[in-house]
Amino acid sequence: MAGKKTVKTTSKKATGSAFALPADALRWKCDCSIFPFKTTADVKPLDGVIGQKRAIEALELGLGMRSTGYNIYASGRGGTGKFSTVKRLLKKMPVQGDKPSDIIYVNNFKNAKEPIAVKLKAGDGGAFKKDMHRFVEELLESIPNLFDNKEFKEKRNQMIEGFKEKQKKIFMTLESEISKKGFAMVQVQMGAMVRPAILPVIENQPVPFEQLEQLASNENFPAAKLDELKRNHQALHNKLEAAMKESRALERMMKDAVVKLEQALASHIVISLVDELREKYPYEGLKVYFDEMAVFTLENIGRFKDTEDVSQNPAMAMMRQAEAPDNNPLLEWEVNLLVDNARAEGPAVIMENVPSYKNLFGTIEKTFTQSGTWTTDFTKIQSGSVLRADGGFLIFHMLDALTEPGVWKALKRTIKSKQVEIESFDSFLFYMTSALKPQGIPVDVKIIVIGEAWLYYYLLANDEDFHKLFKIRADFDTVMGMNKDSIVKSARFITQVICNECLPHFDQTALAALVEEGVAMSGDQKKITTRFSILADIVRETGYWARKERSKIAREKHVLKALEARKYRRNMYEEKIHEMIMEDKFLITSRGSKVGEVNGLAVYQVGDYAFGKPSRITVKVGMGRAGIINIEREAKLSGKTYDKGMLILGGFMRHRFSQDKPLSLSASIAFEQSYGGVDGDSASSTEAYGLLSALAGVPLKQSIAVTGSMNQNGEIQPIGGVNEKIEGFFQVCKGRRLTGKQGVIIPVQNAGELMLSHEVLQAVKKNRFHIWAVSTVDQGMEILTGKSAGERDAKGRWTKGSINDLADKRLMKLAKDIQEFGKDKKNSENSDGKTSKEKVKKKA
Repeated sequence: MAGKKTVKTTSKKATGSAFALPADALRWKCDCSIFPFKTTADVKPLDGVIGQKRAIEALELGLGMRSTGYNIYASGRGGTGKFSTVKRLLKKMPVQGDKPSDIIYVNNFKNAKEPIAVKLKAGDGGAFKKDMHRFVEELLESIPNLFDNKEFKEKRNQMIEGFKEKQKKIFMTLESEISKKGFAMVQVQMGAMVRPAILPVIENQPVPFEQLEQLASNENFPAAKLDELKRNHQALHNKLEAAMKESRALERMMKDAVVKLEQALASHIVISLVDELREKYPYEGLKVYFDEMAVFTLENIGRFKDTEDVSQNPAMAMMRQAEAPDNNPLLEWEVNLLVDNARAEGPAVIMENVPSYKNLFGTIEKTFTQSGTWTTDFTKIQSGSVLRADGGFLIFHMLDALTEPGVWKALKRTIKSKQVEIESFDSFLFYMTSALKPQGIPVDVKIIVIGEAWLYYYLLANDEDFHKLFKIRADFDTVMGMNKDSIVKSARFITQVICNECLPHFDQTALAALVEEGVAMSGDQKKITTRFSILADIVRETGYWARKERSKIAREKHVLKALEARKYRRNMYEEKIHEMIMEDKFLITSRGSKVGEVNGLAVYQVGDYAFGKPSRITVKVGMGRAGIINIEREAKLSGKTYDKGMLILGGFMRHRFSQDKPLSLSASIAFEQSYGGVDGDSASSTEAYGLLSALAGVPLKQSIAVTGSMNQNGEIQPIGGVNEKIEGFFQVCKGRRLTGKQGVIIPVQNAGELMLSHEVLQAVKKNRFHIWAVSTVDQGMEILTGKSAGERDAKGRWTKGSINDLADKRLMKLAKDIQEFGKDKKNSENSDGKTSKEKVKKKA
């Protein structure tokens, strides 16, 4: 119609204002009025655990159960207070039952290689050790005096003289017979020994047979006479051997008689002393020990006859120890006090920081002898943490224990058998001259291990015994619900750290800033972190900055300074990447518009620090049937989750555009300047935007970065690291000057997780930067292009001129073009009845 003016307009929806988030939605703000005090000086320090109800209930159940296998695995990320919570609960547990037992090892008088383990009432172990020393001292003192008795000496001497008379009579009778037959008995030196010998007497002189044989060979002595002498000598020699054998038997009988005499004399003293011990220590495990000790002591009563009492002569003791430190003649009567609980007030709580085999289960120490060998005895058996925790609780870190040789296998065996087997766990065992096998010791100990969740699941999947032995899992959460109670308790925790370490107290503004940081660490505006070890570090560093300014009170500026310094210490890698972007070494465009190009956002994790970095994603489309080509996958630089996102993108395209035609295209998608691998599906919506732009020929605003995964219906799904991603792109835009057109598109589900920096908030407030939250791919496309995404009518056609309409028409054209290309190629091949391949072959 003439004179009618057509005006092209863009809807409010297409500009994105409908999806823009206000500044007050980008960060949760802690109201200082929530604190019913001015500074932490007015706050009672926290005495308890915050936000770990599930873990505490599990711990209480595990600590209360005494059945087999109810040991505890406390799992969770570092800094959630696992160790401190366990210690606090154990400290608050009511003391039940008797004191834990003392544990000793004593000598096995029948088999010294198998020492006997005995459990005694707390305090009795040390007392028994002292009484055994007194037992030995009394024998050392009384036995020499007893044997020095005149009456005993006379009786012993008479007995000895009687045996000697018998020996003398035997040899006198033999000598008489020897003399009658013309021989004499003489003493002959044979090396270091002197032995009796029988020699013939010639001209009143004993002459060796060698000399007579030489004379006979010279015919100076009758040979017949020599033969007769040899026959007589052999008979006499046999009688000499018989006499010596009889003499030795008499000597043994004499010694046995003397020993029996000594034992008979000493028995009343030994038995009396043993009975005193038996009466004082009426333990079942010591009954046989006392019986065998009495017999052994009497059989070895001679060891106590030495009048030199070493215990009363320090100089002599030092001299003997220097000469032979392991040569203890009275070792068998020693007591090895393995565990002494005399001062224990209740069940033991042992924290083993180094859970090695030796530290947990004990060992058998060795000494190097002068002969060049290793030796040991029962006094060198050492206890470990498991024995010291008997009747109580043992705590250690699971990963440390698993990395120590032999620990896990021995731990399982101990829990199953409820018994500790102490052995030497080192290579020197092969050079031992005496290998001990100490008697096993029954134990009743509750084991609590600290570890990460991944290690729990690994053991659960790979060790069938694990669940049977650790039936209780106390899972520590990294976040808790944010409400007035949790905020005030967090303030009390901060007060506890301040009081324990004498730090400057916090005012309300400092507390509010720290609570906000706790919310930021949780990644949710409705939660607060329970990783209190990190918050405690920030409290300490805040105190440092407050003291540096000579301020007695820590304020908000000191907390912000601590956070800024903390970030600066860790963000060097981030700054290097930012510099490369500013220098255009990483090609990131933040102005203008381009077809098939979009700024995606990724999160880099460097140790304990995460930061966002924009990445340029490009899409190129052409005719073909290859479909969507994932360049990252083809280059083997993609992870499984990323590949899944690409497959979902293919499903989305088929669902949306391939209902009335085949999806005939070849599209390549690439993360430009990415060489270290890509994973995660948070870029799947970004790739969809690029693909739709390339198909529709509609440029995308380069001033906007996007993130979000998607499903096959085109719905945007939440992602991780949303705060880091936004701030990463913001820094790029800030470095190139904010224009008011820049911003980031995020999934609407992530809006409640935003805890952006104050700098980003100010830029949004001044309309210099924007955050849009979308729920569909179409909404994101409208923001990126300023055009309507379009809607399908009843016939399935898209709104004319919309993005989806343009993309659909391009796909239709590609499908027709490839169909026409196929026809033309077929006609060309049939024009002379030969294929092009045959023509080439003929020409060749």
